[in-house]
Order: sequence, then C-alpha cells, then structure tokens
Amino acid sequence: MYQELINKKKKLAVIGLGYVGLPIALEFAKKISVIGFDTNSKRVELMCNAIDPSQELDSKDFEGCDITFTSEFETLQAADFFIVAVPTPVDEHNVPDLVAVTRACETIGKVIKKGDYVVFESTVYPGCTEEDCVPIIEKISGLNNITDFKTGYSPERINPGDKQHTLANIVKVVSGCDTESCDCIAKVYELVVKAGVHKASSIKVAEAAKIIENTQRDLNIALMNELSIIFDKMNINTYEVLEAAGTKWNFLKFQPGLVGGHCIGVDPYYLTHKSKELGYDAQVILAGRTINDGMAGYVAKKVLQHIIQYSENVKDANVLVMGALSRKM
Repeated sequence: MYQELINKKKKLAVIGLGYVGLPIALEFAKKISVIGFDTNSKRVELMCNAIDPSQELDSKDFEGCDITFTSEFETLQAADFFIVAVPTPVDEHNVPDLVAVTRACETIGKVIKKGDYVVFESTVYPGCTEEDCVPIIEKISGLNNITDFKTGYSPERINPGDKQHTLANIVKVVSGCDTESCDCIAKVYELVVKAGVHKASSIKVAEAAKIIENTQRDLNIALMNELSIIFDKMNINTYEVLEAAGTKWNFLKFQPGLVGGHCIGVDPYYLTHKSKELGYDAQVILAGRTINDGMAGYVAKKVLQHIIQYSENVKDANVLVMGALSRKM
C-alpha cells in the first residue's frame, strides 16, 4: 500500500474537510494523490477555489497539491486509503453524537475494496472504532476487517489558530487492527509528520489517549476556575497567587478561563458515556465539567455586578467580547 501511494498508483481520501481534515488532505497532497471529500457542496466549491471555509489556511497552502475536491461519494471509488476526520459532537444532553461517523462508515462501505485501509481520526470513546464503526463497513461492503481490509485509529491533534504546533510538528499517535496495518499506517503518516509517530499497542489505547489529553486539560482548568471563585470571595488576586505558586519547579501553570470549542468541552463526555455503559459513574471528570460549564454564567454575573457598581444606567452599558466567532459553514 505505502509504495503504491508513493508511486501514485493508489489514492488517499480524506472524508470530512473541516479544520482537521483539510490540513491533513493538503499535506498529503504535496506527496501523493488525494481525494478530499465533504458532503457540504458549498464548502467543496470554496476549496476548489483555494479558499478554506474555516479560515485557518491561506490560498498558498493549496499550491502544488495533487488533490481533487468532491461531494460526490462515487468519486471515492478511486481511493484505496481512507482517513475519516468528521465531527463528533455531543447532543443537548451531552450524549455522544456519532451520526457523522456512522454516515462516513456507510459511505466507505459502499466503495471499499479488498486490500483497502480505513483510518479514523475523529475523537471517539475507546472501543468505538472496532465495536461501532467497523461492523457498519463490514455489513455494507460484505468484506471482513483484517482479512479483506485493514483499519486503524490515529487521533487528530490539530490546534486551530496555532501556527507553531502544526500537523507536521506534532508527534502522531497511530494504531492498527494488527501489526502489519500499524506499520503501514505509521509509514504513511511519516510522509507528512516530521515530528515522527508513536505506535500504540492497540486501537483502543490510541482512542483512550486522545480522550484523556483533553480531559486532563479540562480538569486542570476546572481546578483553576474553582480556586478563582474561592479567592475572589477572599479578595485575593488569583493571578498573583498563580504567579507565586508558579515559582515552584513542579507547579503546573494552568489559568482560569472559559472552556468551549470542539474539543475540551466535549471529549470528556465521550469517556464518561462509555464509563456509564460499563457500570461506573465518573465523578471527578463530571465535576470538572460542571464547574467549567458554569463559568460563563459566573463571569456574566461578575460583569453585571461590575457594571452596576460603576454605571448608573445598566441597560445602556456595552460589553466587548473578544474572541467570539460564529462560523456558518
């Protein structure tokens, strides 16, 4: 597979061209032949004109790339190595929403052939790839995992807006359904990841590694947020406390703040969902989520208190929110 991709006798397809999938597709397209697939035809049209709908990449990033953008799943029949990078949000009840992933599996099941590879990058709970995704592909295609096609998991580590920690500069965790597939997947990703790869012992280990990366950050931020609430009641400046504590060599320098976006505020719920299915109710993780989910209301309340203290007319007060961005596409 690897050599045929290098010789452009086989093609790699990236399914889902958001802020994760598009950078991956373009990096590979500088080395091998790529098909970029997204169900949103308007997004595809923009990318065909070297425009990133997520506004993360410049037009020059599209230059010199051997890539075909499409929203027609039939085009995927020409692909032999599939990378799934679709969104995995939670619903209004914080339950994992796997609709995009399952639809991607259904699409792959219609076009996959013997000898093909499927690698998932979307954040999921441990076991999802093998227990939920692979059976869909097998049922639709009539093929069997391992014997007919290979699967793997390589968690995305894209950090939107970060020009320093890019795909090429971050170690890539890879895994496969067997040793052969893991080795091949590692070699393919080494084409674009200069920092190298880390081979996980199993797909579940790779899935779990992704989940705890953001869960750990969520909990550390939650601790800082709770401390800031306590210190505020004591009329102590939280940042001065952190500056003083930070003089110790092993103090972790996290800061209080709002937690949102696609990852930190979502990924922990995937782990707690799976944990609950197994009969264990996560306590520390959900406590951190409760604190961080409540910080927006806490900050809003503090802002109102400040306005009331210094302004006679609250209704006419203006609040500047810096960093708020709405993306419709």
